[in-house]
Amino acid sequence: MSGSNPGAPPGGLQDALTRLSAAAVALVRTRAEIAALDFDEAGKRAKERVALLVIGLLCLAVGLLAATAFVIVCFWDTYRLMAIGVVTVAYLLGGVFALWRFNVRQRTDPKPFAATIAELERDVQWMARHKGSEK
Repeated sequence: MSGSNPGAPPGGLQDALTRLSAAAVALVRTRAEIAALDFDEAGKRAKERVALLVIGLLCLAVGLLAATAFVIVCFWDTYRLMAIGVVTVAYLLGGVFALWRFNVRQRTDPKPFAATIAELERDVQWMARHKGSEK
């Protein structure tokens, strides 16, 4: 047994490189899965924001149209004003509510890919800590 190291793992360098590459592939796969989940979440949030924005703008446009009709009819006979005023207020409130919700979601939703970035940052810190212990 000349030249053999009693503390060395069985299999030698080739087995060690195989295990290292398998671990690296598993690490990359895990990070890719996290990134895919983050991407999916970001897409869903973007769709919700667009829907709220479209609803809000549509309601405000219809409310503006109704407000215009309200002003025109304001000088017409009686009791039509109440109906047009209620419709106008309803559309305006719907639009304001949708845009308010859009604004709240815009400020409170997590940043896209936050989990992926945090996980990669932990990987970098782990590698920095273990770089010195290799020697």
